[in-house]
Amino acid sequence: MKIPINIPFVGKEEISVVTSILKNGSLTSSANKGGKYVQEFEKSVSSFVNSKYTIAVNSGTAALQAALYALDIKYGDEVLIPSFTFVATANSVLSTGAKPVFVDILKENFTMDPNDLQKKITKKTKAIVPVHLYGNVAYLDKISEIAKKFNIPIIEDSAQSLGSTFKNKHTGTFFEMGCFSMYPAKVMTAGEGGFVVTNSKKLRDKLLMIRNHGMVKGYDTRTLGLNLRLPEINAAIAKIQMKKLPKFLKTREQNAKLLSELLSKSKLNLPIQRKNEKVNWYLYSVTTPKRNLLLKKLNEKGVGAASYYPIPVHKTPFYKTKIKLSVTDWAASQVLSLPIHPKVTTKNIKFIGKTVSEII
Repeated sequence: MKIPINIPFVGKEEISVVTSILKNGSLTSSANKGGKYVQEFEKSVSSFVNSKYTIAVNSGTAALQAALYALDIKYGDEVLIPSFTFVATANSVLSTGAKPVFVDILKENFTMDPNDLQKKITKKTKAIVPVHLYGNVAYLDKISEIAKKFNIPIIEDSAQSLGSTFKNKHTGTFFEMGCFSMYPAKVMTAGEGGFVVTNSKKLRDKLLMIRNHGMVKGYDTRTLGLNLRLPEINAAIAKIQMKKLPKFLKTREQNAKLLSELLSKSKLNLPIQRKNEKVNWYLYSVTTPKRNLLLKKLNEKGVGAASYYPIPVHKTPFYKTKIKLSVTDWAASQVLSLPIHPKVTTKNIKFIGKTVSEII
């Protein structure tokens, strides 16, 4: 029995639409508003998360880059981010010329620590990028208070949290912009892709230029931009996946609930949703001092458990700094994620629960 940590769930509809587009030949569009499928996909996202605008791009990293460009983040600026995240968050900041400043996290849900955030604000701070890690919603109320106090814009890194809500409001829609990923391992996929959501027409118009070399009508570059366009094939896949998303999320929720019941008597620290929070269960992440042993034995038995992220960004060879982030280091050594994606069956969940309990 092999149970991967995450796997895309695609079917006949996605295959059919890809074939149709290939036969048609309209693979992409350099029009300001994008091609037919890009526009239809963007409307479906806005409807789902309740945002005025969605701007599709070709990756979650591109979404972060575009959002930073839209705020005119540049050399000499500082952007506050957690270190306990995928490196794309930091790389996107660095690609603008700005400096990523690493903030510690909270033990409760592995998201940005508002207290440490406030300590690291300087006159050079031009943006805050909280990450909704594993689908857990960052402590946005406290982060918002701090941001307003210092008049700093917020970009939500929602790459892992499509479908997560707090007080019935979707992640990505609380502040200036929210950035999402459609990498194959995410809760829905386009193969590769991402998008930015915003309620600002000014930012939306700028993002449309940024994703298309800064152009509006062609050869009239008005701002710095790149080719961040989402191809029609990817947009068409994403549009179909958006229709399936509620079912995907429901299955993840059911699997998470069952797994929590099965592991309730174990010595693991299990994930818990806080009041008014509804997570998308992108990853079911536990903590244990015996993480490495548990990970090894689970993998040997075919359970695709994984460690996200054993090396926090501030300790990678490229970013290596002397900054001390105690909770980040703790999480990097103890967090283990277990499979609960839609292809994981009830039988699989019971096997995972039984296997974990036996090892522990």
